[in-house]
Amino acid sequence: MKKFNIRKVLDGLTAASSSSSTTAQPGTPRENDVVQETLQSEHFQLCKTVRHGFPYQPSSMAFDPVQKILAVGTQTGALRLFGRAGVECYCQHESGAAVIQLQFLINEGALVSALADDSIHLWNLRQKIPAILHSLKFNRERITYCHLPFQSKWLYIGSERGNIHIVNVESFTLSGYVIMWNKAIELSTKTHPGPVVHISDNPMDEGKLLIGFECGVVVLWDLKSKKADYRYNYDEAIHSVAWHHEGKQFVCSHSDGTLTTWNIRAPAKPAQIITPHGKQPKDGKKPEPCKPILKVEYKTTRAGDPFMVLSGGLSYDTVGRRACLTVMHGKSTAVLEMDYPIVDFITLCETPYPNDFQEPYAVVVLLEKDLVVIDLGQIGYPIFESPYPLSIHESPVTCCEYFADCPSELIPALYSVGSRQKRQGYSKKEWPISGGNWGQGTQTYPEIIITGHADGSIKFWDASALMLQVLYKLKTAKVFERARGKEEKPSTDIVDEDPFAIQTLFWCPESRMLCVAGVSAHVIIYRFSKQEATTEVVQLLEVRMQCEFSEADSPDPGGEQTPTLPTSAASSSPQEAEPPNQLTAGVNSSEGARDNIPCLQVRSSPLKQSPGYQVELVVQLVWVSGEPPQQITSLAVNSSFGLVVFGNSNGLAVVDYVQKTLLLNLGTSELYSPSDPCQRQPRSPRKPRQPSGGFCDSNDGSNNSEDRCKSPTSGSTSPYNSDDERKQNFIEKAKMSRKISSSGEQKLDLDVSAPDAEDRSHRWSPWLCKWPVGSMKNGKLAARMTRKLNVHRTKSDPHRYGKDNAFTRSRSSSVTSIDRESREAISSFYFCESFPRKSGSLASPCLLVGTTQGSVMMVALSLQPGGDQKLQQPLSFASCGTLVHLKGGILTMALLDAAGTMLPPSCEAWYDPNASDEEKEKEKTRRRRPATPPSSQEGQDSQFAVLCSEKQANVVAMPSQTSIYKHNITETSFVLRADVVQMAGAYCIACFCANGHIMTLSLPSLRPLLDINYLPLTDMRIARTFCFSNLGQALYLTSPTEIQRITYSQETCDNLQEMLSELFTPVETPEAPNRGFFKGLFGGGAQSLDREDLFGETAAGKASRSLAQHIPGPGSMEGMKGAASGVVGDLARARVALDERGQKLGELEERTAAMMASAESFSKHAHDMMVKYKDKKWYQL
Repeated sequence: MKKFNIRKVLDGLTAASSSSSTTAQPGTPRENDVVQETLQSEHFQLCKTVRHGFPYQPSSMAFDPVQKILAVGTQTGALRLFGRAGVECYCQHESGAAVIQLQFLINEGALVSALADDSIHLWNLRQKIPAILHSLKFNRERITYCHLPFQSKWLYIGSERGNIHIVNVESFTLSGYVIMWNKAIELSTKTHPGPVVHISDNPMDEGKLLIGFECGVVVLWDLKSKKADYRYNYDEAIHSVAWHHEGKQFVCSHSDGTLTTWNIRAPAKPAQIITPHGKQPKDGKKPEPCKPILKVEYKTTRAGDPFMVLSGGLSYDTVGRRACLTVMHGKSTAVLEMDYPIVDFITLCETPYPNDFQEPYAVVVLLEKDLVVIDLGQIGYPIFESPYPLSIHESPVTCCEYFADCPSELIPALYSVGSRQKRQGYSKKEWPISGGNWGQGTQTYPEIIITGHADGSIKFWDASALMLQVLYKLKTAKVFERARGKEEKPSTDIVDEDPFAIQTLFWCPESRMLCVAGVSAHVIIYRFSKQEATTEVVQLLEVRMQCEFSEADSPDPGGEQTPTLPTSAASSSPQEAEPPNQLTAGVNSSEGARDNIPCLQVRSSPLKQSPGYQVELVVQLVWVSGEPPQQITSLAVNSSFGLVVFGNSNGLAVVDYVQKTLLLNLGTSELYSPSDPCQRQPRSPRKPRQPSGGFCDSNDGSNNSEDRCKSPTSGSTSPYNSDDERKQNFIEKAKMSRKISSSGEQKLDLDVSAPDAEDRSHRWSPWLCKWPVGSMKNGKLAARMTRKLNVHRTKSDPHRYGKDNAFTRSRSSSVTSIDRESREAISSFYFCESFPRKSGSLASPCLLVGTTQGSVMMVALSLQPGGDQKLQQPLSFASCGTLVHLKGGILTMALLDAAGTMLPPSCEAWYDPNASDEEKEKEKTRRRRPATPPSSQEGQDSQFAVLCSEKQANVVAMPSQTSIYKHNITETSFVLRADVVQMAGAYCIACFCANGHIMTLSLPSLRPLLDINYLPLTDMRIARTFCFSNLGQALYLTSPTEIQRITYSQETCDNLQEMLSELFTPVETPEAPNRGFFKGLFGGGAQSLDREDLFGETAAGKASRSLAQHIPGPGSMEGMKGAASGVVGDLARARVALDERGQKLGELEERTAAMMASAESFSKHAHDMMVKYKDKKWYQL
């Protein structure tokens, strides 16, 4: 039966009331002219798909030796299950309590979890998404330890009070059999033994239970006689106990770093006491105490000495030493240092039977931030190479991008260069955790995730088919000199820690160009090459970005005078090559302010670049008059034109990375045309009103460097803020995270809205930029030419920046409140081929510029594609003024053609820059040329510009520049991330709001298609890393170590069950060890126990109902009955009911026959009695 879809109804209501939210502006095309939209609400559904990465804050671990599945529990109640490479599963306990212990029902496809809230849960792993079958919540006891014997259905649970309860895992009911602490210890003991820290049965006798109490008492309990056989006492507290497989000895680890070995029949004293890491005194005294040995495991082998593996136990004089795992094998002791503290470890053995030789082959070590598997079979104990993506957090993730349906040759290319980066020295054996099967996914398109990190590294991940595998790692810090010590740390750093951290990145999959911006105001452009190269000198371009105006023209020191254009825009072309000592001499002394100095020092020695991404150019912003450069907030690259553009709160700069030249350096206010009513004008220093779109922190230009680095999350409050503005909350700070501008400026409520396009007056502001050919040799710089631009822009229009000529910009290092209020940061860029003039009929290269104040401006580029033509023609830029003005900062921009298909920026196909000239010529002939610029007939629009801000979405028809659709996305919150994505063959806008809503809007009509309250913004990490991709895919960093992938595609949700991997696979349980003839004859083998006779309700009775409460899980039979629906479920229930009725009728018939036979017998006996006493008198009876 088809489900009723309320979203279709909502779509109808939305369409009926669209006049309130989505408004068609004047000039809207008639209904028959509108693009035919195919996306409907039924194409969308939101659900989580898979979680990648290391489990955050792990607390426990378990392993199924037959299924070969590893389970990890966390302090937040999460469960992560791992099998072979690509087999992962995530599930969550609703309570969110920490998982203190896990126990597999070996080879049964089930798992028992014990939580810190004193509840135990039974998970069904036979389904792709595990579900809880039963839960048991203890009311009067605190759970401390659990033990489930192999092939047993009775679970032992130790409590904080020292008692042991027994649970039937099939029904999850408590047995009436209880081992009380006062019966287990000696009657003469006056003190409480403490919590139960260990429970295990004797490997050779299931009827003997070993109970360890925290105080140091160990009890061997006879389950049949219900009394203690032996008690073993030691002065130090116990942390763990391990059996020898023959069941005659066991080993205890203690809090003073000692290991005691006991014979079960000699409880008086330990057979052996050793301190693995203690110094042995010569006089025979007791060794010095060491740190506690938290866990010990004792594993035997047939052909050699047993293994004893332990964690902890180091001496106290090893201050600062990292956590260690100790492996004792025969007379050798190996101490293996770990990078992080040890949470738990498990020794993997060949057999699941505890009464056989264990034959250990590996040790799984769970660390706080890593998972390590050690090979015990090779000399030196090498580790296995992990197939899981557990290194996401190797350095904290600072930014993230997601590319679905990218070119198919990218993943093999990245894998081929990344495979050479793999470490050596791993074990040659296969990964031992090899259970489960891959899903049968129908998605075949390639997906790539790129993560930027705090140490300056960038990782490329293959995310196809719900898997994640690292492809290639790029270290951007190699470009710079590293300070060897704190005393060598340069004073020009604007961040205290992580000066190489990646702030934002731009990647073009077609051309493989990569551009990254770091927190130290640097931009690095990379090209991809399959060949190794050595760069003698790293190409460097230093840019001086400032927003400075003066009353009169001022000459440029050491170069040509800056020409004053009649449109008030000053040229920013680079100066001709001059002696470096005149242009590059920076000031950095105690007497004068820092000036013309970059934050980082570029490497001066030759740089050997491996195959992969290789440095093309480094661009650095420099200090200006003692004021550090502002961090870069937006970035874009166009490979067809060889341009990179970046912007911050001072303005924007355009760099040609082919010629290593700065083409344009503008303040944000200079992008506005002189008569543009939307331009930002200085205001009097009055108390600003709080803007409707929320506000962000206002920082002084010389703010604390720590605040800069830790931005997206913090900022200092301006002294001009009102009391209401000081009461900022977390959500308001989150707004800054998406802009990645820690020094963002105070927003103003301008009460200015862009007028209709028909009323807008456009005055073009051209800047002419000629190539400095004289400084080039064969297209490359002859030497490391540092270009420091000291451009003083002029003010030719007295009415442009104020109502009078008295206002001038301060040159001091301090920034006034007027500066802060009038400054406007660049928030986004988009290269396109569109119509810069309203009356234009031929599209030309353009650059759309979005700002934090909601303005979208267009800059016309008179560029010719192809590097050879650019040397012969002058290049120029022209500002076309404001295209539109929206509420909130601009987040994303795109261009659609008349049919509603996205027009991507032109780009060239990739070619290897280190290839031979012949190969380059072949590649050039195969390069992708930009499509022929679309033309527009007179009076007709042929393009749609899609613009999305933190509050609104707008569609503008081009070239008429008419706003045809406008939608208010949110009134009470703001959008953190917005992307124009492809979905089911069409395009839409996907938005993630700070209030947790995920929304999609159709294009071009901006009709709401999806609006789900998914995830409230609880962490800045989510705001910083959330990103959408094509085909209904999205992701975010749900914890510092984990990536959560989600889908908003109905098709993907429908196919999710097939795509997910299977955890449980049918495997035969290994045969039990052979007891042998003589052991069977004389009773020397393992003794079995019928636990049902001891713990069942018949023998032990019922447990107290107040002790624990049984809660049926959603995956149990009760839950399945409640959730079952449809014809098949009804038929099954009817069949069961008929069977039960027939059975009851059969029983009734049998009872009726028995009653009839009984009645006949009674009648016969009555007749005989009557005949016997018929003729007798009463006195003869």
